[in-house]
Amino acid sequence: MAAKKKTESKPAEMTCKVTDWDQYLFGQGNHYEIYKKLGAHLTEKDGVAGTYFAVWAPRAKSVKVIGEFNNWDGKDHEMTRLEPLGIYELFVPGVLEGTTYKYLIHGADGNLHYKCDPYGFHAEMRPGTASKVADISYKWKDAKWMEARAEKDTEKMPLSIYEVHLGSWKRHPHEEGETGFYSYEELAEELVKYVKEMGYTHVELMGIAEHPFDGSWGYQVTGYFAPTSRYGTPKQFKKLIDALHKNKIGVILDWVPAHFPRDAHGLANFDGAPLYEYPDPRKGEHPDWGTKIFNYEMNEVKNFLISNALYWMEEYHIDGLRVDAVASMLYLDYGKSDGQWVANKYGGNNNLEAIEFFKHLNSCLLGKYPGTMMIAEESTAWPKVTDKPENDGLGFSYKWNMGWMHDFLEYMKLDPYFRKHNHNKMTFAASYMTSENYILVLSHDEVVHLKCSMINKMPGYPDDKFANLKAGYAFMMGHPGKKLLFMGQEFAQYQEWSEARELDWYLLSEEKHQQMQGWVKELLHIYKKHPCLYSLDRSYDGFQWINPDDADRSIFSFVRYDEKKKKSLLFVMNFTPMAREDYRVGVPRRKQYKLILNSHDEKFGGNDIVENRELVYKSAKGECDNQPFSFSYPLPPYGVAVFEF
Repeated sequence: MAAKKKTESKPAEMTCKVTDWDQYLFGQGNHYEIYKKLGAHLTEKDGVAGTYFAVWAPRAKSVKVIGEFNNWDGKDHEMTRLEPLGIYELFVPGVLEGTTYKYLIHGADGNLHYKCDPYGFHAEMRPGTASKVADISYKWKDAKWMEARAEKDTEKMPLSIYEVHLGSWKRHPHEEGETGFYSYEELAEELVKYVKEMGYTHVELMGIAEHPFDGSWGYQVTGYFAPTSRYGTPKQFKKLIDALHKNKIGVILDWVPAHFPRDAHGLANFDGAPLYEYPDPRKGEHPDWGTKIFNYEMNEVKNFLISNALYWMEEYHIDGLRVDAVASMLYLDYGKSDGQWVANKYGGNNNLEAIEFFKHLNSCLLGKYPGTMMIAEESTAWPKVTDKPENDGLGFSYKWNMGWMHDFLEYMKLDPYFRKHNHNKMTFAASYMTSENYILVLSHDEVVHLKCSMINKMPGYPDDKFANLKAGYAFMMGHPGKKLLFMGQEFAQYQEWSEARELDWYLLSEEKHQQMQGWVKELLHIYKKHPCLYSLDRSYDGFQWINPDDADRSIFSFVRYDEKKKKSLLFVMNFTPMAREDYRVGVPRRKQYKLILNSHDEKFGGNDIVENRELVYKSAKGECDNQPFSFSYPLPPYGVAVFEF
């Protein structure tokens, strides 16, 4: 391909060229911007425009760059090996933005391997597997958001997350063989508008890094530095983030440092031998998942992952990463039988290298980007997940509360008759709520693989199902801990979620689904408005049971406080279809209690007309629920009442 000269002046020397200092830092595992050197970088050499390629393949016998520019012919464009790390480099004139390419690696095993770029910024639309040269520069317009973020203490802020799979949130009607995906730019209009109106503070995006198989939901990554081309280009993805920030909505990405697929064009056996994975299959493979496990002993591999995490925050202004499958990284025997794993040097099952990796990772990201979050999907009782590394913690900002989720769903699925025997499932989480910084989650994992949708987990006839789910969501919003709901749950989608189709938005033509959506919206706006619901999530100063022991009637009542205890909220929830007309609730103060949320309000499908409902209740002296004052409130079947005082 003929070289093209640009008219504007450029430095003769390539700033992206790998230096001895780069190699030293990379070898130490501390080159946090190695993505600016490895990969494909548009540049100039001696005034000629082209692309500088660099790839780490230490055991390769040779490496060539192939692509559109040489008709995928491996005869030319052999790369130069740099010692001591085995990085290969080459400047190819005339290779400009949008060019597809791969590395042709003559591996240690004697075979030829056609690999996409581990550090590539863009990729072909699947089923294509090549990398694409990309210019990811962008003029951001979110300076106010970024400045304000740096001053935030997220523990004191509201955090209500809308978990979204972009490819199935909405789709265009499409012909057979077409995807109908919304583009990043279309999502910047429709998704942003919806999330803002509903009242969520953040979106969490599933499956953004490039992956070959839709059915993996983005958890089988081949392009860690490439936003998936399913919805557009890297710059278009930045526009989506910009639009979210403009509307004061934060962005969290799912991030997968635990494992990667065996796909021939990916990281597996990258240079003809295990490189990114542990060489011993007992450490380097997940037998149940059929995937490879990153080698956390290798400095260069740890550097790859840490620089990737920093890349999303630096180049894409991401506000947090939700780290997938943390437990699988911490335990050497996770998902393995005897003989399938290797103990650590002390004879235990803890992965010491992964523990060190997490401490390093979280120290780097949270230290460099104050106001951001690192969130662990950790499903065991591993201690100090959200404690500081200097206290021997892992250093995460938050941990998904999988224990709360399991107990909550087990309780909610029960016929109300049996709930009195399982009352502790709803109260237990409050006993350990200060042990970590928790996020209460009802994620995509709970509405797939025959687990039923949220509405179909509920017992009873349709009216009972909707009433149960409203009560459950209210309990979740009132309970200490940040919040996460998966898309579709907010309007009670009937079907289980599938990545192959859009959500069942047509259900919103039906009144019951509109009312559920309105209920969740009301809860989200109340949550954001009242600091008592988020500012003391990890302190018993912010939470008080009124009556946790009313098992026979399956009623829960508690109070949420902020630091000043001036605008507190009292929650009362009935989890049976029995009306309690004579219900009396104990309260800590002689005050007026204003009803601000009533599940039997007409607009939520109840039969209470606002004009006919008393809105202010005065407490009277007299012990009730071990409290000095009380007032009576006729509690309807499955009734939820929230009072401000």
